[in-house]
Amino acid sequence: MTSTDVRPPADAERTPPRTSTWSALKPLVLRLHFYAGVLVAPFLLVAAATGLLYAASFQLERIVHAHELTVPAGQQRVPLAQQIAAAQAARPTGTITAVRIPAEADASTRVLMNVPGLPESTQLAVFVDPYTAQVRGTLESYGGSGALPVRAWISQLHRHLHLGEPGRLYSELAASWLWVVALGGLVLWVTRRRSKRRVRALLAPDRSLPASPRRLSWHGSIGLWAVLGLLFLSATGLTWSKYAGENVGDVRVALGWTTPKISAASGDHAAHAGAGGHRHGGTVSADELVRAAAGKGLSGPLEIVWPAKEGAPFVVKEIDKTVPQRLDQVAVDGTSGQVTAELRFADFNLAAKLTQWGIDGHMGLLFGLANQLVLMLLAAGVITLVILGYRMWWKRRPTRGFGRPYARGGWRGVRWAVLAPLALVVAGIGWFLPVMGFSLAAFLVVDVLLGLRARARPPVG
Repeated sequence: MTSTDVRPPADAERTPPRTSTWSALKPLVLRLHFYAGVLVAPFLLVAAATGLLYAASFQLERIVHAHELTVPAGQQRVPLAQQIAAAQAARPTGTITAVRIPAEADASTRVLMNVPGLPESTQLAVFVDPYTAQVRGTLESYGGSGALPVRAWISQLHRHLHLGEPGRLYSELAASWLWVVALGGLVLWVTRRRSKRRVRALLAPDRSLPASPRRLSWHGSIGLWAVLGLLFLSATGLTWSKYAGENVGDVRVALGWTTPKISAASGDHAAHAGAGGHRHGGTVSADELVRAAAGKGLSGPLEIVWPAKEGAPFVVKEIDKTVPQRLDQVAVDGTSGQVTAELRFADFNLAAKLTQWGIDGHMGLLFGLANQLVLMLLAAGVITLVILGYRMWWKRRPTRGFGRPYARGGWRGVRWAVLAPLALVVAGIGWFLPVMGFSLAAFLVVDVLLGLRARARPPVG
């Protein structure tokens, strides 16, 4: 057998010839998309499945906790102070922190309390019939959204799989890589279809193709339709993450993009009781607080927040997060009943508004049920993309004789004028998104080790 008959191993690294920038970058993008898809896809699959469940949890919460949340609509509501007193009598050891006043005629009033023994970020919610002042039940309420037990459990499942802080790494890993996989797939799909001059095939799968290319057609088309939503979920999800979220917060502070807060200034005569509660407050009743807020144009649903320290005012704020949003706030002196400060959502800077809209959209609140349905479709799309991706890989896995998916060393064909700034950008992203940076470094180490092992194998002759 002559030397020309000896084939190099499939994984042997070869320096590709210099060619156009995209032709040189494409193998690199293909390899990144493939390995990110294979290795990160399990985390994306879990995040999508739990996210789909969370999007449905709002409707599930209404069903499971219907007795506490709803009441028979009556003709006349009793004073709010009487409702608060009933809640306090039901839980005399609780310290009132806030009261949520519904706008719907058949909804209960929610009195929130701090009670010893509850988990972090959790309060006790006492539900009161606004027409009879009868307590309909008590439930734990989690976070600023007031998630009740069923939704809170699903929320924690989506956030950290009930594993605590270590579990948050899974969701941060998924959010960190989701935009990379989505954009990489978009570029590959668009350039592939453009080269074939089949624009229609960008948007719809070609069902006339054989099985293998048909799966790719479905994978690419679904990814194209979902890409904007996936980028949105990735960006907003990172704001909740532990490490990347801290960096995002630092950037917002540095650029002055933080969400404004209402002034805590108040009159000098604030007392320490009243408004139907037993926390630092004033002599005015809760009903007077609502009337003071109404005088400034605020309307239900409302939340009255009890002052956290002596001398501070009550804060009455709108909590309607569906479009058109009503999120104005006023501070009301607890003794005089006068509004001492106002904060209008219309006056928020653009970054603060985008942050609010992004959070509410990610949670399924911004457009109500329509928002939740879109999130369910996106989650189902991710699940489908992952399954199709694994299916394509399994059908063309190396053990079936198809060889390695994408050759190593593709980066060597990229001009240094492109490669150097690209490497700097990747390093910067890895620093800003540390979970992604560490995982990418781990991928590269494993890839190098596999390449060294392949080179050490004797040639097949």
